[in-house]
Amino acid sequence: MSDPHAPTRTDPLAAHLSDRIGGPAPARGRRHWWWTPVRVVLACCTLLFVFGTVQRAPCMNTDWNDTSVRYAKMCYSDIPYLYTGRGFAEHQWPYSDGSRYTPMEYPVGISAFAWGVSIVTALYPKGPSDNVRAAADKDSLWGMAGMAGEINEYFVITLLLLFACALGASYLLATADRRRAWDALPFAATPLLPLAGLVNWDLLAVVAVAGALWAGARGRPLLTGLCIGLGTAIKLYPLFLLGALLVIALRDRDRRAGLARFAGAAGIAALSWLAVNLPIYLESPDRWKYFWTFNSDRGADLGSWWLVLQHAGHAASVHTINLTSWAVFGAACVAVLIIGLRAPNRPTLAQLGFLIVAAFLIVNKVYSPQYVLWLLPLAVLARPRWRDQAIWQGCELVYFAAVWIYLGGWLAGSSGSTDPAYSAAIAIRTAGEIYLAVMIVRDLWAAPRSADLDPVEAGGGVADPGFDLTAHARHARTLG
Repeated sequence: MSDPHAPTRTDPLAAHLSDRIGGPAPARGRRHWWWTPVRVVLACCTLLFVFGTVQRAPCMNTDWNDTSVRYAKMCYSDIPYLYTGRGFAEHQWPYSDGSRYTPMEYPVGISAFAWGVSIVTALYPKGPSDNVRAAADKDSLWGMAGMAGEINEYFVITLLLLFACALGASYLLATADRRRAWDALPFAATPLLPLAGLVNWDLLAVVAVAGALWAGARGRPLLTGLCIGLGTAIKLYPLFLLGALLVIALRDRDRRAGLARFAGAAGIAALSWLAVNLPIYLESPDRWKYFWTFNSDRGADLGSWWLVLQHAGHAASVHTINLTSWAVFGAACVAVLIIGLRAPNRPTLAQLGFLIVAAFLIVNKVYSPQYVLWLLPLAVLARPRWRDQAIWQGCELVYFAAVWIYLGGWLAGSSGSTDPAYSAAIAIRTAGEIYLAVMIVRDLWAAPRSADLDPVEAGGGVADPGFDLTAHARHARTLG
């Protein structure tokens, strides 16, 4: 039998595009014995990362030093620069009080991962000996003989491990609901995955979020909490999924049981986060705190509306930005709570999670280009419509291109007090996020569609166990 939830049968845009390759999948027919939906999703992810590797080649070939190349070719990555800039080239543990390097400005999970890759890289060093590195000025390490090859080696090892994370996230999203593996395709097949995925280490948190979605779909609240806790040890944003879980628990028919499951998930999340962070805090409280102080003290930065205001001559102090952004984000969370509790259709973790994380990013004082990865796994399950994914992801791609042109100094006013082109790119990306958020809220308030649509869309989906966290709630909603 063919897949009853194949996108060419259930998604208007997919059906239209399929005309060029023979039309939609038939209602009845044999599936290819090898190319199952999950394998197609994984193959797309693999092909996209091959593209990502090739796309980074110009930067690797110029030793990451040529500004015109890294921005013009859009192949920039933080990973090579932090290899020498944070002591990894000397194999120094990021939380060693004796380190001569600035601590990592990221949570413990990323810092430990980056250090671990440096240990693997040290098995086949191409640069000078450890004694020479230790005796040299730390700022001169980059230009030492052999270091260019070693930096590229470190980047390639990291790339392969991040590819494994992307592959794992794709698999988890494709198998969260066994009936709807194709919903993961906009995640695995988007160019945003390798383009943004190799800028930093954010894919480590993405696979944790995908794990939380998968565990929730399987009715495993404790495993959901574990994934959230470990994800929060890598990046802060998975913590916001607990707010989505709370709304789902409050809407449970048996509220006491729902709140008990939420408490278990939240408790495991807290314990797993503590298990990762507490030993580091006890080892070096000051270096552990650096992530928090760095983010608290930074001002308006890339991609934020605060930077737009600054370019327009309305700069705000760090204190004002911190206070206002958290206040607005808090108000947005209250709005999501009201929507989640009052919507006629039961919300899911992906839907509420997208609304919360998107609100955080829009009001935050920094919105780095790789942060689109935070939304990807939530978006594809919250609104599995190719048209809407294309609109949103298209807006994100516009910004991704604009930020490198801006950093390269090729946009009018990028070195001055105003930058209308870059500000317009920020507005386009924000508009895309708001559009997708509006479509998600519309789904929560929409009436059931006719029964000739996909059974899940028309309200025919069966109840998932436990939290019922998949993007396809047991209650009806429209995806038109």
